Amino acid sequence: QVQFVESGGGLVQAGGSLRLSCVITGFNLEYYAIAWFRDFPGKEREGVSFVGTSDDGATYADSVKGRFTISRDNAKNTMYLQMNNLRPEDTAVYYCVTDPDFAAVRSGMALYWGQGTQVTVSA
Repeated sequence: QVQFVESGGGLVQAGGSLRLSCVITGFNLEYYAIAWFRDFPGKEREGVSFVGTSDDGATYADSVKGRFTISRDNAKNTMYLQMNNLRPEDTAVYYCVTDPDFAAVRSGMALYWGQGTQVTVSA
């Protein structure tokens, strides 16, 4: 019933920008906390950015602070990650994540995960 369609990844040179999108079918995104995670090749998973309901402010990993921005369009049931000034160390598979419980999202225990989209940044 719940489906995610991620897009916007690809190959970009260092210093470039990409915007990831995640279109969600099966529930109303308005009532869910959202986040983006990334899996580095052969390394650990990192929580990139998190935001809850309209009462919550967005938070960012230190590694992306000032370069990435999380947002949503509830009317389109879509979430976004704008990535600017990309670096080779940003190369990873990126996942959109959502759950009604913000604590579950932050802890990596969210119910719903996208299929992932590859971002590769060349030097």
